[in-house]
Amino acid sequence: MAGNVYILGGHQTDFSQNYSREGRTIVDLLSDGVNGALAAAALDPEEIDVAHVGNFVGELFTGQGMLGGFLGHVHPALAGVPASRHEGACASGSLAILAAMADIEAGRYDCACVIGMEYMRNVSGQTAGDHLGAAVWVGEEATDARFVWPAMFSDMAEEYDARHGLNHDHLKEIARINFANAKRNPNAQTRGWTLSDQHFANDDELNPVVHGWMRRQDCSQITDGAAVLFLASESKAKEYADKRGVPLESLARVKGWGHTTAPMLMDTKLAASKDAEYLLPWTRKAITDAYARAGISGPEQLDAIETHDCFTINEYIAIEHFGITAPGEAWKAVEDGRIAYGGSIPVNASGGLMGIGHPVGATGVRMALDAMRQVTATAGDYQVEGARNIGTFNVGGSGTTNCSFVIGV
Repeated sequence: MAGNVYILGGHQTDFSQNYSREGRTIVDLLSDGVNGALAAAALDPEEIDVAHVGNFVGELFTGQGMLGGFLGHVHPALAGVPASRHEGACASGSLAILAAMADIEAGRYDCACVIGMEYMRNVSGQTAGDHLGAAVWVGEEATDARFVWPAMFSDMAEEYDARHGLNHDHLKEIARINFANAKRNPNAQTRGWTLSDQHFANDDELNPVVHGWMRRQDCSQITDGAAVLFLASESKAKEYADKRGVPLESLARVKGWGHTTAPMLMDTKLAASKDAEYLLPWTRKAITDAYARAGISGPEQLDAIETHDCFTINEYIAIEHFGITAPGEAWKAVEDGRIAYGGSIPVNASGGLMGIGHPVGATGVRMALDAMRQVTATAGDYQVEGARNIGTFNVGGSGTTNCSFVIGV
């Protein structure tokens, strides 16, 4: 059980910002995230005992590594605070959360700053795609693809179709739901976009094929962004709550977690699951481990889900791996509306990666932040009424690094 790790608050930068166009750097992005979180949580920098940074490819996009070293430049009081960086491709932010939790559970520290961040819009789309290709087995897979990840997830869609059958109309509906949800989110990259029905259709001008099954609106966006959370021990959380005159029980906490790492090659993963119930057994295990640690039996005890829709097929598969439907039946949850905002188990009420944007290292932290907002009734226009428990799933690579949390009150 992870019930002794509380979330004191946090902040997400505006994912519509283009930092390089504004003449701002990766250090400005980190600073905006941390300062925004300190203000949102009403914490003093002196209260931070340790920091963990989730970032995938800062060196490739900017040439800059050693990101924890900038904390002392954000505020003098953060100089000397121990900081570590964590990398697991698109799950880097979740790995930073797990490391911070371990610090707190071990009794080393009482208050951890968790930063997820990626600075990505300073290069062309092709170059960005090439940089992100570092999360495949380089030289062994997707070697002929122009855009590595649309090709990889198109192959996953092809495999799913071979096993269960797949209708692209259901993928289109997932995209439509997530872009619509993002309209309610004041930090979503696409909140001001205007998309017609044709933008989700098989329209080669407005929704061109990127690779195979994946059209433009099946893909999440290259994004600059940071998300920051403060995790705390029970003693620190009680001190924080008492100081503000609120009950400890009103603070969000991490109730459960799951973390698995599958073999890198997608072909190896799919061969291993050939006779299995689930397409991605390691994904399923990460989610069910989170359920078990949270003391719940399945999605019927969740009020909403934030999941990794880097591509529509990934959300489609996640619907089954969360247990919302049986394997091969995700289409039912798409058609009957249960995953839509206002449905019985809304998925990505925030807009998800498709609608909010996907600054790779930030995504896992952003999901946890949105889960915290939901269960503390501070999600604003995308609040899920009465939310008490939210599940998250964040993945790096083609189902390689799998991280899941149950966050609740």
